[in-house]
Amino acid sequence: MRRIALLTSGGDAPGMNATIRAVVRYAINNARLDVFGVERGYEGLIKGSLQRMDSRSVSGIINRGGTILKTARCPEFATEKGLETAHEVLKAFGIDGLIVIGGDGSLRGMGELYAKYKFPCIGIPGTIDNDLGYTDYTLGFDTTVNTVLSAIGNIRDTMTSHDRACILEVMGRECGDIALYAGLAGGAETMLIPEMPIDIDKVVAQIKRNIIKGKASDIIVLAEGVSGCEELKQQIKEKFNMTIRTVKLGYIQRGGIPSAQDRIFGARCAVRAVDLLTEGKHGRAVGLKDNKIIDVDIDKALKAKREVDKEIYRIAGLLS
Repeated sequence: MRRIALLTSGGDAPGMNATIRAVVRYAINNARLDVFGVERGYEGLIKGSLQRMDSRSVSGIINRGGTILKTARCPEFATEKGLETAHEVLKAFGIDGLIVIGGDGSLRGMGELYAKYKFPCIGIPGTIDNDLGYTDYTLGFDTTVNTVLSAIGNIRDTMTSHDRACILEVMGRECGDIALYAGLAGGAETMLIPEMPIDIDKVVAQIKRNIIKGKASDIIVLAEGVSGCEELKQQIKEKFNMTIRTVKLGYIQRGGIPSAQDRIFGARCAVRAVDLLTEGKHGRAVGLKDNKIIDVDIDKALKAKREVDKEIYRIAGLLS
Protein backbone atom coordinates (compact mmCIF):
# COMPACT_ATOMS: atom_id res chain seq x y z
CA MET A 1 0.00 0.00 0.00
CA ARG A 2 1.71 3.16 -1.26
CA ARG A 3 -0.97 5.48 -2.55
CA ILE A 4 -4.58 5.99 -1.41
CA ALA A 5 -7.49 8.13 -2.54
CA LEU A 6 -10.21 9.80 -0.51
CA LEU A 7 -13.66 11.03 -1.52
CA THR A 8 -16.85 12.42 0.02
CA SER A 9 -20.14 11.46 -1.58
CA GLY A 10 -23.87 12.04 -1.19
CA GLY A 11 -25.12 14.76 1.14
CA ASP A 12 -22.48 16.82 2.93
CA ALA A 13 -22.26 16.55 6.71
CA PRO A 14 -20.47 18.63 9.37
CA GLY A 15 -17.26 16.88 10.36
CA MET A 16 -16.36 15.69 6.86
CA ASN A 17 -13.55 18.24 6.63
CA ALA A 18 -12.21 17.24 10.03
CA THR A 19 -12.18 13.64 8.81
CA ILE A 20 -10.46 14.54 5.54
CA ARG A 21 -7.80 16.38 7.53
CA ALA A 22 -7.25 13.40 9.82
CA VAL A 23 -7.02 10.91 6.94
CA VAL A 24 -4.49 13.03 5.05
CA ARG A 25 -2.24 13.83 8.00
CA TYR A 26 -2.30 10.35 9.53
CA ALA A 27 -1.73 8.63 6.19
CA ILE A 28 1.19 10.88 5.28
CA ASN A 29 2.90 11.28 8.65
CA ASN A 30 2.30 7.87 10.21
CA ALA A 31 1.58 5.39 7.42
CA ARG A 32 3.95 7.04 4.92
CA LEU A 33 1.33 6.98 2.18
CA ASP A 34 0.68 9.32 -0.73
CA VAL A 35 -2.86 10.72 -0.59
CA PHE A 36 -5.03 11.88 -3.47
CA GLY A 37 -8.31 13.73 -3.00
CA VAL A 38 -11.16 12.97 -5.42
CA GLU A 39 -13.29 16.01 -6.24
CA ARG A 40 -17.10 15.68 -6.35
CA GLY A 41 -17.35 12.10 -5.16
CA TYR A 42 -17.94 9.23 -7.58
CA GLU A 43 -18.57 11.69 -10.41
CA GLY A 44 -15.05 13.02 -9.99
CA LEU A 45 -13.68 9.51 -9.73
CA ILE A 46 -15.20 8.57 -13.09
CA LYS A 47 -13.91 11.79 -14.65
CA GLY A 48 -10.43 11.42 -13.18
CA SER A 49 -10.62 14.54 -11.00
CA LEU A 50 -7.90 13.51 -8.52
CA GLN A 51 -5.40 15.86 -6.88
CA ARG A 52 -2.38 15.10 -4.72
CA MET A 53 -2.87 16.28 -1.12
CA ASP A 54 -0.38 17.13 1.61
CA SER A 55 -0.54 18.46 5.16
CA ARG A 56 -0.93 22.02 3.91
CA SER A 57 -3.89 20.99 1.76
CA VAL A 58 -5.95 20.45 4.89
CA SER A 59 -4.78 23.37 7.02
CA GLY A 60 -7.55 25.44 8.59
CA ILE A 61 -10.44 23.14 7.65
CA ILE A 62 -11.10 21.32 10.93
CA ASN A 63 -13.71 23.90 11.94
CA ARG A 64 -15.43 24.18 8.58
CA GLY A 65 -18.71 22.53 7.62
CA GLY A 66 -19.33 20.97 4.22
CA THR A 67 -16.49 19.26 2.37
CA ILE A 68 -13.48 20.82 0.63
CA LEU A 69 -13.48 17.86 -1.76
CA LYS A 70 -17.05 18.76 -2.73
CA THR A 71 -19.73 16.18 -3.43
CA ALA A 72 -22.22 15.26 -6.13
CA ARG A 73 -24.82 12.65 -6.97
CA CYS A 74 -23.63 10.19 -9.61
CA PRO A 75 -26.22 7.78 -11.08
CA GLU A 76 -23.58 6.65 -13.61
CA PHE A 77 -21.54 5.01 -10.86
CA ALA A 78 -24.40 2.59 -10.27
CA THR A 79 -23.97 1.17 -13.78
CA GLU A 80 -21.53 -1.50 -14.96
CA LYS A 81 -19.84 1.04 -17.21
CA GLY A 82 -19.51 3.55 -14.40
CA LEU A 83 -17.90 1.02 -12.06
CA GLU A 84 -15.53 -0.11 -14.79
CA THR A 85 -14.46 3.46 -15.59
CA ALA A 86 -13.91 4.27 -11.91
CA HIS A 87 -11.75 1.18 -11.50
CA GLU A 88 -9.71 2.09 -14.56
CA VAL A 89 -9.15 5.60 -13.24
CA LEU A 90 -7.95 4.27 -9.89
CA LYS A 91 -5.50 1.98 -11.66
CA ALA A 92 -4.31 4.77 -13.99
CA PHE A 93 -3.44 6.97 -11.01
CA GLY A 94 -1.71 4.08 -9.27
CA ILE A 95 -4.17 4.15 -6.36
CA ASP A 96 -3.88 1.15 -4.04
CA GLY A 97 -6.79 1.88 -1.70
CA LEU A 98 -9.88 4.08 -1.41
CA ILE A 99 -11.60 5.68 1.59
CA VAL A 100 -15.22 6.75 1.08
CA ILE A 101 -16.98 9.16 3.46
CA GLY A 102 -20.73 9.16 2.94
CA GLY A 103 -24.12 7.74 3.76
CA ASP A 104 -26.07 4.65 2.74
CA GLY A 105 -25.88 5.21 -1.02
CA SER A 106 -22.20 6.09 -0.93
CA LEU A 107 -21.29 2.99 1.06
CA ARG A 108 -23.39 0.84 -1.26
CA GLY A 109 -21.43 2.20 -4.20
CA MET A 110 -18.20 1.40 -2.42
CA GLY A 111 -19.49 -2.08 -1.70
CA GLU A 112 -20.21 -2.64 -5.39
CA LEU A 113 -16.70 -1.54 -6.33
CA TYR A 114 -15.21 -3.91 -3.79
CA ALA A 115 -17.46 -6.82 -4.73
CA LYS A 116 -16.76 -6.56 -8.46
CA TYR A 117 -13.03 -5.78 -8.45
CA LYS A 118 -11.92 -6.57 -4.89
CA PHE A 119 -10.43 -3.11 -4.89
CA PRO A 120 -9.30 -2.20 -1.34
CA CYS A 121 -11.98 0.11 0.09
CA ILE A 122 -12.97 1.38 3.54
CA GLY A 123 -16.16 3.33 4.34
CA ILE A 124 -16.70 6.04 6.96
CA PRO A 125 -20.36 6.85 7.81
CA GLY A 126 -20.88 10.50 6.92
CA THR A 127 -24.55 11.56 7.00
CA ILE A 128 -26.60 13.82 9.24
CA ASP A 129 -29.51 11.35 9.13
CA ASN A 130 -27.98 8.79 11.53
CA ASP A 131 -29.74 6.10 9.52
CA LEU A 132 -27.04 3.41 9.27
CA GLY A 133 -27.87 0.43 11.46
CA TYR A 134 -24.37 -0.91 12.09
CA THR A 135 -23.17 2.19 13.95
CA ASP A 136 -24.61 4.07 16.93
CA TYR A 137 -23.90 7.45 15.37
CA THR A 138 -22.90 8.86 11.99
CA LEU A 139 -20.62 11.77 11.23
CA GLY A 140 -22.55 15.05 11.26
CA PHE A 141 -25.50 13.88 13.34
CA ASP A 142 -24.40 15.53 16.59
CA THR A 143 -23.80 18.90 14.93
CA THR A 144 -27.15 18.75 13.18
CA VAL A 145 -29.00 17.97 16.41
CA ASN A 146 -27.36 20.99 18.02
CA THR A 147 -28.33 23.17 15.05
CA VAL A 148 -31.95 22.06 15.38
CA LEU A 149 -31.74 22.57 19.13
CA SER A 150 -30.73 26.18 18.59
CA ALA A 151 -33.65 26.67 16.20
CA ILE A 152 -36.08 25.24 18.76
CA GLY A 153 -34.84 27.76 21.32
CA ASN A 154 -35.29 30.67 18.95
CA ILE A 155 -38.75 29.53 17.84
CA ARG A 156 -39.79 28.95 21.44
CA ASP A 157 -39.15 32.62 22.25
CA THR A 158 -41.54 33.83 19.56
CA MET A 159 -44.21 31.19 20.09
CA THR A 160 -44.28 31.93 23.82
CA SER A 161 -44.57 35.65 23.16
CA HIS A 162 -47.57 35.15 20.87
CA ASP A 163 -49.21 32.10 22.47
CA ARG A 164 -48.89 30.05 19.31
CA ALA A 165 -47.98 26.55 18.24
CA CYS A 166 -45.25 25.81 15.73
CA ILE A 167 -44.47 22.74 13.64
CA LEU A 168 -40.75 22.45 13.00
CA GLU A 169 -39.93 20.08 10.12
CA VAL A 170 -36.46 18.56 10.20
CA MET A 171 -34.43 16.26 7.95
CA GLY A 172 -33.62 12.59 8.41
CA ARG A 173 -35.29 10.82 5.46
CA GLU A 174 -36.92 7.70 6.95
CA CYS A 175 -35.02 8.02 10.24
CA GLY A 176 -36.48 10.13 13.03
CA ASP A 177 -33.35 10.50 15.18
CA ILE A 178 -32.80 14.20 14.45
CA ALA A 179 -36.36 15.02 15.47
CA LEU A 180 -36.26 12.73 18.50
CA TYR A 181 -32.93 13.81 19.98
CA ALA A 182 -33.33 17.52 19.25
CA GLY A 183 -36.92 17.47 20.47
CA LEU A 184 -35.99 15.83 23.76
CA ALA A 185 -33.04 18.16 24.33
CA GLY A 186 -35.11 21.21 23.38
CA GLY A 187 -38.12 20.40 25.52
CA ALA A 188 -40.50 20.09 22.58
CA GLU A 189 -44.07 19.12 23.47
CA THR A 190 -44.35 16.58 20.65
CA MET A 191 -41.92 14.63 18.46
CA LEU A 192 -43.35 12.84 15.43
CA ILE A 193 -41.06 10.25 13.83
CA PRO A 194 -41.63 7.64 11.09
CA GLU A 195 -40.61 4.70 13.29
CA MET A 196 -43.57 5.17 15.64
CA PRO A 197 -47.31 5.31 14.91
CA ILE A 198 -48.76 8.81 14.54
CA ASP A 199 -52.03 9.70 16.29
CA ILE A 200 -53.28 13.18 15.32
CA ASP A 201 -56.01 12.99 17.97
CA LYS A 202 -53.33 12.47 20.59
CA VAL A 203 -51.36 15.46 19.30
CA VAL A 204 -54.46 17.66 19.45
CA ALA A 205 -55.32 16.40 22.94
CA GLN A 206 -51.81 17.34 24.09
CA ILE A 207 -52.25 20.86 22.74
CA LYS A 208 -55.62 21.22 24.45
CA ARG A 209 -54.21 20.00 27.79
CA ASN A 210 -51.44 22.55 27.59
CA ILE A 211 -53.92 25.34 26.93
CA ILE A 212 -55.99 24.29 29.97
CA LYS A 213 -52.81 24.38 32.06
CA GLY A 214 -52.13 27.92 30.87
CA LYS A 215 -49.46 27.03 28.32
CA ALA A 216 -50.62 28.19 24.92
CA SER A 217 -47.35 27.66 23.03
CA ASP A 218 -46.39 24.29 21.62
CA ILE A 219 -43.39 23.07 19.66
CA ILE A 220 -44.01 20.04 17.47
CA VAL A 221 -40.84 18.61 15.94
CA LEU A 222 -41.73 16.70 12.78
CA ALA A 223 -39.39 14.30 10.98
CA GLU A 224 -39.66 14.67 7.21
CA GLY A 225 -40.24 10.93 6.86
CA VAL A 226 -43.68 11.37 8.48
CA SER A 227 -45.11 14.17 6.33
CA GLY A 228 -44.60 17.80 5.40
CA CYS A 229 -45.21 20.53 7.98
CA GLU A 230 -48.04 22.13 5.97
CA GLU A 231 -49.79 18.78 5.61
CA LEU A 232 -49.60 18.16 9.35
CA LYS A 233 -50.84 21.68 10.05
CA GLN A 234 -53.99 21.05 8.01
CA GLN A 235 -54.60 17.73 9.76
CA ILE A 236 -54.44 19.42 13.16
CA LYS A 237 -56.59 22.41 12.15
CA GLU A 238 -59.31 20.07 10.88
CA LYS A 239 -59.69 18.85 14.45
CA PHE A 240 -58.89 22.00 16.43
CA ASN A 241 -58.94 25.54 15.07
CA MET A 242 -55.90 27.40 16.37
CA THR A 243 -53.03 29.52 15.11
CA ILE A 244 -50.18 27.30 13.96
CA ARG A 245 -46.95 28.42 12.36
CA THR A 246 -44.67 26.15 10.33
CA VAL A 247 -40.91 26.19 9.86
CA LYS A 248 -38.98 23.92 7.50
CA LEU A 249 -35.32 24.13 8.45
CA GLY A 250 -34.04 22.54 5.25
CA TYR A 251 -30.36 22.92 4.39
CA ILE A 252 -29.64 25.02 7.48
CA GLN A 253 -29.25 21.65 9.22
CA ARG A 254 -26.51 20.48 6.84
CA GLY A 255 -23.99 23.27 7.39
CA GLY A 256 -22.31 24.96 10.30
CA ILE A 257 -19.28 24.56 12.51
CA PRO A 258 -18.89 20.86 13.42
CA SER A 259 -19.22 19.96 17.08
CA ALA A 260 -16.32 18.62 19.11
CA GLN A 261 -17.97 15.20 19.10
CA ASP A 262 -18.14 15.08 15.30
CA ARG A 263 -14.54 16.25 14.94
CA ILE A 264 -13.26 13.64 17.38
CA PHE A 265 -15.41 10.90 15.88
CA GLY A 266 -14.11 11.79 12.42
CA ALA A 267 -10.51 11.64 13.59
CA ARG A 268 -11.03 8.25 15.23
CA CYS A 269 -12.68 6.86 12.10
CA ALA A 270 -9.92 8.25 9.89
CA VAL A 271 -7.15 6.55 11.83
CA ARG A 272 -8.98 3.20 11.83
CA ALA A 273 -9.70 3.47 8.10
CA VAL A 274 -6.06 4.09 7.18
CA ASP A 275 -4.91 1.30 9.50
CA LEU A 276 -7.34 -1.15 7.91
CA LEU A 277 -6.02 -0.38 4.44
CA THR A 278 -2.39 -0.82 5.44
CA GLU A 279 -3.19 -4.01 7.35
CA GLY A 280 -4.87 -5.56 4.33
CA LYS A 281 -8.36 -5.62 5.88
CA HIS A 282 -10.54 -4.34 3.07
CA GLY A 283 -14.21 -4.01 2.14
CA ARG A 284 -15.15 -2.80 5.60
CA ALA A 285 -17.10 0.06 7.15
CA VAL A 286 -15.93 1.92 10.24
CA GLY A 287 -18.41 2.97 12.92
CA LEU A 288 -19.11 3.44 16.61
CA LYS A 289 -20.58 1.01 19.15
CA ASP A 290 -20.66 1.71 22.89
CA ASN A 291 -18.23 4.60 22.28
CA LYS A 292 -15.68 2.26 20.71
CA ILE A 293 -14.57 2.43 17.10
CA ILE A 294 -15.51 -0.74 15.23
CA ASP A 295 -15.21 -2.05 11.70
CA VAL A 296 -17.52 -4.54 10.03
CA ASP A 297 -17.80 -6.20 6.64
CA ILE A 298 -19.46 -3.78 4.22
CA ASP A 299 -22.22 -6.26 3.30
CA LYS A 300 -23.05 -6.80 6.96
CA ALA A 301 -22.99 -3.06 7.58
CA LEU A 302 -25.45 -2.35 4.77
CA LYS A 303 -27.82 -5.12 5.85
CA ALA A 304 -27.96 -3.96 9.48
CA LYS A 305 -31.41 -2.63 10.32
CA ARG A 306 -31.63 0.75 11.99
CA GLU A 307 -33.93 0.77 15.03
CA VAL A 308 -35.16 3.77 16.95
CA ASP A 309 -34.00 4.04 20.55
CA LYS A 310 -37.30 3.28 22.30
CA GLU A 311 -35.94 4.32 25.69
CA ILE A 312 -35.14 7.80 24.36
CA TYR A 313 -38.60 7.92 22.79
CA ARG A 314 -40.22 6.83 26.06
CA ILE A 315 -38.35 9.47 28.07
CA ALA A 316 -39.24 12.16 25.52
CA GLY A 317 -42.92 11.26 25.90
CA LEU A 318 -42.74 11.31 29.70
CA LEU A 319 -41.16 14.76 29.77
CA SER A 320 -43.21 16.45 27.04
